[in-house]
Amino acid sequence: MELQPPETSLPGPETSAPETSTPEAPPEEATDPGLEGPVIDIEGLWLIYGSGSQQTVALRDVSLQVEQGEFISLVGPSGCGKTTLLRVLADLIEPTSGSVRILRGTPLEARLERQYGYVFQSPVLYEWRTVLKNVMLPLEVMGFPATERKSRAQAMLKLVGLSEFETRYPWQLSGGMQQRVSIARALSFDPDLLYMDEPFGALDEITRERLNLELLRLWSTTGKTVVFVTHSISEAVFLSTRVVVMTPRPGKIEQIVNIDLPQPRTMDTTETPEFFGYVTQIKEILRAAHSYEAD
Repeated sequence: MELQPPETSLPGPETSAPETSTPEAPPEEATDPGLEGPVIDIEGLWLIYGSGSQQTVALRDVSLQVEQGEFISLVGPSGCGKTTLLRVLADLIEPTSGSVRILRGTPLEARLERQYGYVFQSPVLYEWRTVLKNVMLPLEVMGFPATERKSRAQAMLKLVGLSEFETRYPWQLSGGMQQRVSIARALSFDPDLLYMDEPFGALDEITRERLNLELLRLWSTTGKTVVFVTHSISEAVFLSTRVVVMTPRPGKIEQIVNIDLPQPRTMDTTETPEFFGYVTQIKEILRAAHSYEAD
């Protein structure tokens, strides 16, 4: 028997709306008085691959609202649909049913209007282009004038602390530096949203901690709205205003946890009882849904 999404986005008898919490106030820089309501609005989203005995439900009745300037992390076991949901937001995958609104428009409109930047799990840099020219690449594609391309790219490299390396090539940089170039490239055209798909997952712990601090600084400085995918519960708690906890496939939102930790956060934050309390809470949510071990 095929599992079909409901005809409407209202929860049916077998589903219920996820628990939500009031989001922490975003940084002052993120407030735009001309934009009211959520910048991301997902209602009753289903994504089903195949049919019949080959049917796979990747996302089931997902609803989520993200306010401007929030830092939202998606956590859950492998295969729960975290990256799939991010790809739906980026118009890389079309959902089966439900609605998705990005800045009042469709994901397609958001993509065509360059309203988001996307940072992948690996930096995806061109080895034959210098750091500066890698950051300039999307600006070239968008048709920015040459002088503006260079000034924008240099400003972003300064923002991520890589001004001294603009003439280097990717193979001359460490993994962490390459990922910072990737972030600079994603921010070069000043998008409203930043989607990040496990960008620090392959890095060592010390480099990862340093880049987490750097990312929080960038978030505070730019006021961007960030949707961040990670397997690490501790990373999600440290970075986020809210953590979206997803269950194993079929992926759905089990609970949304508001992270009420003071800003700015430092590595000392990770040693506080409040931090450990949030990590424990999210682990218990996941274990109650299904057995799941994470750091």
